[in-house]
Amino acid sequence: MDTARLSVCLRQWSKISLFFCLWVVFFCGQTQAMTPLVQEGKTSVFQRVVTHPGARLYAGAEQTAEAGSELRTFTVMYIYARQGGRLQVGVNSNKADGWIDANLATEWPQAITMLFTDRTGRAPVLFFKDHAALEKTCQAESVAKTVQGYLQALQGQAQPGQDLPVLASEPIDSQIAEKNFYLLPVLNIDRKYEGLQLLEVASIDPGKGEAPKSEMPKPAASEFKIGFAFVIDTTISMGPYIKQTTELVKHLYNELEKSPYAENMAFAVVAFRSSTKKTPKLEYTARVVCDFTTVKDRARLEKALEQVHEATVSTHDVNEDSFAGIKEAAESLAWQDYGSRIMLMVSDAGPLKAGDPTSLTGLSPEALSDYLRERKIYLTCVHVKGGNNSKNHAYAAQAYRTLTMQSNNQASYIAIEARNQKKGAAAFRSAAQVLAKSYENLLRATATGQFLTQPKEPEPSRALSPEEEARRIAQCTGYAMQLQFFGNQKQSRAPQVVKAWIADADLEKLEQSQGAPILACEPAVLLTKKQLDHLYAQLKRLLDASEEAFLNGQTNLFAQIQSASAQMSRDPKQFVLNPQANLLENKLLDEVLLDLPYKSHISGMTQQDWENMSTGERQKLISWLKGLLARYREYDSDNTHWECFGASNADDCVYRVPLKMLP
Repeated sequence: MDTARLSVCLRQWSKISLFFCLWVVFFCGQTQAMTPLVQEGKTSVFQRVVTHPGARLYAGAEQTAEAGSELRTFTVMYIYARQGGRLQVGVNSNKADGWIDANLATEWPQAITMLFTDRTGRAPVLFFKDHAALEKTCQAESVAKTVQGYLQALQGQAQPGQDLPVLASEPIDSQIAEKNFYLLPVLNIDRKYEGLQLLEVASIDPGKGEAPKSEMPKPAASEFKIGFAFVIDTTISMGPYIKQTTELVKHLYNELEKSPYAENMAFAVVAFRSSTKKTPKLEYTARVVCDFTTVKDRARLEKALEQVHEATVSTHDVNEDSFAGIKEAAESLAWQDYGSRIMLMVSDAGPLKAGDPTSLTGLSPEALSDYLRERKIYLTCVHVKGGNNSKNHAYAAQAYRTLTMQSNNQASYIAIEARNQKKGAAAFRSAAQVLAKSYENLLRATATGQFLTQPKEPEPSRALSPEEEARRIAQCTGYAMQLQFFGNQKQSRAPQVVKAWIADADLEKLEQSQGAPILACEPAVLLTKKQLDHLYAQLKRLLDASEEAFLNGQTNLFAQIQSASAQMSRDPKQFVLNPQANLLENKLLDEVLLDLPYKSHISGMTQQDWENMSTGERQKLISWLKGLLARYREYDSDNTHWECFGASNADDCVYRVPLKMLP
C-alpha cells in the first residue's frame, strides 16, 4: 500500500474511532444507573412518595405527554428530581420512570402507616389543621370537654367558631367500612408527651377506585346478625363444662324463641384437645361439632352436642392445643353469613407455645390475635383455674390475656376459680349466659335503631366477678360491632385530608386513664406479597441456621434480624434488593433506625439488651419469631385481605402488616 493511500485510511480510521468513542461515552451516560435523592441529614436513606388516586406519569417536568397509564393507587416511588410542581420518580432505586404532579403524591420518609383501632371504648380520631392546634388541645384545662366540643361542632350539634382547629374526624357514628381501604402515612412525629405521640399524617382514600374484595356482604337495615361460636376443651376433667355448654345452648334457644329476631342469632360448637400424633387415642386435635344453627334448626346442634364427651386418655402436655380449636372455628364455620362474630373459648389449660412442633398452628398469642382481628372475630377466653394445673395458671392467664387484649387496654379474659369442679362449672355457665344475653340485647337494640353509648372504663381498684367481667366485655365488643355494622351499612370512608396532625391515643380519655393511654391508632407497614415472601425466607433461613448458636450467645443472628426489621420499617424495597445485608456491620443501622416514628420489638432493642438476655428469654424470643413465621404463611394464603388496585401480578398486591407482626 502506498504512503498516500495509507494516510487516507488512517484518517478515516481515526474518524471512525473518534465516533465510536463518543458513541460509547454517550451510550454509557444514558444507561448509567441513576440514584434517588437522599433524605436530609442521611447518606443511604432515599426520599420516597406514595401516590394518590389519579396520579399519572409524564415524560417531562413541563410536558403534557403521558409516559404511561395511570399509576396504581398507593404505589411507592423514589424521588430523583424536583422541578416546579412536579417530581421525577421511579418505582425502582436505579432509574426514573417519569414525572408526576407533586400534589398527587405524599412524601413518605419511611414505610409506616397508621390503622384505626377497634372502637371498643374510645372517641373518634380528630384531624387537626396544624401541630399548634393539636398541642393547644393537649394543654387545655379540660381536654375531654374540648374534644367533645369539636365533635359536636363537626356533627352540627353546636355552632362552630370561625377558628375551629379541626379539619375532619374519623366517622363519628360508625367505623370505616371493612372493604374501604385507606392509608395514613406518617410524615412527622412529636414525642414531647410521655405515652402519647403527636403525628403528622396524610389521610388517603382510594375513592372510586376498584373496590377491594370483602368477605362480608353489605348488610340490609334489618340484617344485623350475630354468629356465636363455643370453642370447648374436651380433654379429661372438662366433662362438667361440656354439660353446662349443652344446657346453656338449650336455654339460649328457649329464650330466642320468644324474640322476633330469633333467626338473626345462631350458635356453633367446635371442640379441641391436643396432638393426635403424640396421643393417637385422643381421636382429634380440633373439629367442628356443628356449624351455625338458628332456633329453627336447633335440634341439629342439640343432637350433635349429645355426642360430645371428654377424652378417655390424657394428653402429652399440661397445655392443650386451644389455638387449634380457635383457628378451626375461625376457618371452618360459616362466618360469612354473620356480620357480628363472637367466639367463647373455655379451657382449664394454657395453649401450646408458639413453635412447639406438636402445635397444629404454630402461632403465638400475638399472631393469633392479629389473625382474629383481621377477620373481625371477637374472642373471649374463659380460663378455668382448677387445682391440678395451679403451677401453669400464670402462663395460661398471660397467654389468654395477650390473645384477647383489646384497644381499650382491657383483655376479654374471664378467670373461673374452680377448686370445686361443680362450682366452677356453674360459674362458667353464669358468665357465658351473661355474655350471650347481652349480645341478644344488642341484636334487639340494633334492629330497632337504638345506638349504644360508649362504655365506661371499670374502676381499676375493684376486682370484677366473672358475671361483671362478662357484662363489661359484651358492652365493649357490642359497641364496636354496632359501629362496624353501621359503617358497612353506610359504606363509611376515612376522611380525605392532604396533611393534618392527629394523636395516636384517645384524647378524650387521656386525663382519666389510670394506666397506659388507650390507642386510637396503631402503626403498620405497607408491604407487597414479594416483600413479605422475602422477609419470611430470610427469617426462616436465619432461624434454621443459627437457633442453637443464638441460644448460646455465639452468633450475630440478633444483628441480622434487627437489620431486616429496620429495613422493613424504613424501605422494604431496599430489603428485597439485599435481604442478607447486615446494617450493623455496614455502620448504617443507626441511620436507618434514627427518627423512625415507631419501632418493632427487635428494632427497638439494643445490642446490650440482647447480650443481657438469659437463655430462657432467648428461647422465648425464638418462640415468638417462629409464631411470626406461622402468621406470614397465613398472610400469604389469605386471598381476601390483599389489596391489588387493578394490578395483574399478585406480587404487587399490598397489605398493611401491623408493626407488632414484624420482628
